[in-house]
Amino acid sequence: MAANEEIAADAEAVKRHRNLFRAVKRRKNPPLRRTDITVTDEAAVKRAVKAASLGNAMEWFDFGIYSYLAVTIGHVFFPSGNDTVQLVSSFATFAVSFLVRPVGGMVFGPMGDKIGRKKVLALTMIMMAIGTLAIGLIPSYATIGFWAPVLLIFFRLVQGFSTGGEYGGASTFIAEYAPDKRRGFFGSFLEMGTLAGYTGAAGLVLILNSALGSDAMDSWGWRVPFLVAGPLGLVGLYLRLKLDETPAFQKMEDATYHSASEGASAVETTAKGDLAKIFRDHWQTLILCIALVGAYNITDYMLLSYMPTYLSDELGYDDSHGLLILIGTMIVLMLIITQVGKLSDRFGRKPLLMTGMVSFLVLSIPAFLLIKQGSLVAVSAGMLLLGLSLLCLLGTMSATLPALFPTSVRYGSLSVGYNLSASLFGGTAPLVITSLISVTGTDMIPAYYSMAAAVVGVIAVACMKETAQQPLTGSPPSVETKEEAAEMVESQSPSPRF
Repeated sequence: MAANEEIAADAEAVKRHRNLFRAVKRRKNPPLRRTDITVTDEAAVKRAVKAASLGNAMEWFDFGIYSYLAVTIGHVFFPSGNDTVQLVSSFATFAVSFLVRPVGGMVFGPMGDKIGRKKVLALTMIMMAIGTLAIGLIPSYATIGFWAPVLLIFFRLVQGFSTGGEYGGASTFIAEYAPDKRRGFFGSFLEMGTLAGYTGAAGLVLILNSALGSDAMDSWGWRVPFLVAGPLGLVGLYLRLKLDETPAFQKMEDATYHSASEGASAVETTAKGDLAKIFRDHWQTLILCIALVGAYNITDYMLLSYMPTYLSDELGYDDSHGLLILIGTMIVLMLIITQVGKLSDRFGRKPLLMTGMVSFLVLSIPAFLLIKQGSLVAVSAGMLLLGLSLLCLLGTMSATLPALFPTSVRYGSLSVGYNLSASLFGGTAPLVITSLISVTGTDMIPAYYSMAAAVVGVIAVACMKETAQQPLTGSPPSVETKEEAAEMVESQSPSPRF
């Protein structure tokens, strides 16, 4: 009763002192001025998208090589005997690199919030290239025994540590360069880079398998894709070093930006990059990020990393045929992924993400039943069903995740949340699936695992806020033209009264 009387009293006060309350409201939420709004340079945006996407492609080319050579690596680096044990050991080493990814995220993420996105992305590129190149130079188990798997694990840890700063930085980089209304479209190029990296790795392994045969591959052919990583890493590093820092980060760093306009007072101007602050102030969003990424990564690694092994080991497919089908699926996804990004800009992130999660929930069993038929048409159709479901996530997630966090902690928060989830759920997916199939004896485990991930994803998407066409939290609005900026300022001006 007292509360109702207080509300009524406030309403009466507003009526009596309308001008005073209007002034207080404008003081608390001052309108934006033209200088507060970022007008993007289309050429600069395209350069940033190209550098981030190509660099991401290089990273995932390096990472994909290991997935597609898992069987061969098991033979080369682990004691001979049971093929299943060798494969599980190989995937365990694959998973080990994910254990250190959160550490990389905790180091590189806050560093990116302090010294800038560009420098950290260059550093992660150097480390990934070194780690991958070194794996290609390690002697086999037959040559140096115990030290072979030890060195393999060490350089996988180097790869995982560097990857901890990659996705969070690359997605932040593109999101902060892109105009608000096209963030989904430009963000989708990052995942096109991921697909291109995986496709390049799968294609190279396929060519080598076909040209050399299993004996030569086990002897020396497996080294070639890893050795190619060195020159590719230099290309990615060159592209990233040529870029300027993101406009959002530059404005956050610029002390004069804060004093230039009261309209920008809500924009955060310090880059503390404090891990304690991330866990203390953003823990709820961090949990949401982990849930979204967990559902996304399980389905992603299940399809793009594990499926060739599943086709060869569980269904008896030739290694080359399995890779060829996956390459065809990924090429189809690459051709249409940017259209999914456009759809997310138009209809919102949540509808696209929910479509992908529900599709995995409903279509995983039919897709794997098709794949188990064994014919080329049936396997391709099943893979395409899974691929199109994944595409709704791939084309949308890179614009969704950076928008969850404010500018001052975006790189750090996203790197921590993404890599914790990837470590727990993504990188372990091939190992868990292989182990569960071995224990249960059913080859439908990948379908059930994807469905469980999708349930978590549906809940997470239902809990998140829509961010399409909105400015990034802690950053000023970003538009494509001066006219659009002028319209935005004019729309906040009070209507004239006569």
